[in-house]
Amino acid sequence: MNGPNRADDRSAEDEHRRFARYLHELAVVRDEAEADLVTRILRDSDTTMAQSAIVRHLDHHAAQLLTDEGFTAWARAMAEITTEREFLARRLREWTLLRSITVGEPWSSEEVTTGSDWFQRKAVETLPSPAALTLLAEAGRTRRVRADASRRLRQGHHSD
Repeated sequence: MNGPNRADDRSAEDEHRRFARYLHELAVVRDEAEADLVTRILRDSDTTMAQSAIVRHLDHHAAQLLTDEGFTAWARAMAEITTEREFLARRLREWTLLRSITVGEPWSSEEVTTGSDWFQRKAVETLPSPAALTLLAEAGRTRRVRADASRRLRQGHHSD
């Protein structure tokens, strides 16, 4: 009984250590080394753990760069690396849509209403656009999104 359980415990411990190490490495990586590090992490045999570390990094970095001029080049570089990973590719597309709305670039109602639950919740939480919030209040995917968008509109936590 100890054999398989101990091996599984060690494997899980190794996975947790690698995950923590990856998060640390991603937090301190220099811009010029980021693409190589992301590529290396995505080669990990535990694809779920690797993608989890990368999505955390993408979320953190995209939020930091959202209104920065460097966002587009960064997102393009990350998209090239993650193109074969549908979940990561979609997350980048959704961050790019959030950026477009935030900085007043063109976007479509369809892009917003067909976005993932994550996207719609993040949009309600962060977007300054009354038009996008109104759309989500009327046509958000979930009751929570519709209610939160309506609440933000009533409270006036947005700008034109």
